[in-house]
Amino acid sequence: MQSPWFSRLVGVVALMAAAMTASAAEKLYTGTPLRALLITGGCCHNYPYQAGQLTNAVSAQADVVWTVINEGGTGTRGQIQLYDQPDWAKPFDVVVHNECFADTDEAAYIRKITAAHRAGKPAVVVHCAMHTYRSAAFDDWREFLGVTSRHHEHQSRYPVKVVAKDHPVMRGFPEKWVTPMDELYILDKVWPGTQALATSVSEKTGQEQPVVWAHNYHGARVLGTTYGHSDATFADPVFLNLLSRGVVWAAGKLD
Repeated sequence: MQSPWFSRLVGVVALMAAAMTASAAEKLYTGTPLRALLITGGCCHNYPYQAGQLTNAVSAQADVVWTVINEGGTGTRGQIQLYDQPDWAKPFDVVVHNECFADTDEAAYIRKITAAHRAGKPAVVVHCAMHTYRSAAFDDWREFLGVTSRHHEHQSRYPVKVVAKDHPVMRGFPEKWVTPMDELYILDKVWPGTQALATSVSEKTGQEQPVVWAHNYHGARVLGTTYGHSDATFADPVFLNLLSRGVVWAAGKLD
């Protein structure tokens, strides 16, 4: 009998056709396929499109088998049933969080998620994941992310400056890349163990904000970016390459 959450899976897919677009020599990782979980859903973004773009892009550069879960509706308060399963993260090598549930604030629920990452499960966190569980009065999720953010500025095309050129995720990143129309998130705090990899400047205040970072969360690798609002960003090859390198790096296969 299927478990309740299984019927809601968007799919468990091995995207072999996409992977064939790059030769083995060009790929970031070849070998036993990485088992990657993408959690998505919630407010304010075109998550079906983003899920397809992300999984296809990563699978073109690395051998990956994806499990994609899109649950919780399209509002600001939702929960993912998978997290109710014991050892929900155990089957996976890396988890990608690209969800948007700002008003979900139940401590027991959120700590089911952070406990798995605190125990060592690596992750990639994208855009509104930074505002997910924003209403929670405790910092467990924000400590996991490596940053605290509660608001963003207007959409614009933001220049991105690499500040850690030698980090594996940023190797080959263009010296001058300007985002498609996207939002600049303002960070209230950068947590210990977080290294900024790239920054952008606020058009309102002139302050520099980290927009890509690497975080050591009790030994688990976390790669984060606050960009990823628009369909145009998820169609941009530079952004998709960043996510691809981030997934492979977080899983420990890029170094």
